[in-house]
Amino acid sequence: MSLEQAPDEVKLAVDLIVLLEEHAIAPQTVLKALEIVRRDFENKLAAPEA
Repeated sequence: MSLEQAPDEVKLAVDLIVLLEEHAIAPQTVLKALEIVRRDFENKLAAPEA
């Protein structure tokens, strides 16, 4: 399957991986940051719509 036909979450994941690798960010830093991002978006899902 080509990336063009991949689901949006796969495209986003590939973009993020490329961005993080291009900036040579340490894997431990990436994982800590992703956990913060995950919590933020989980909170957004749980929040009532305004």
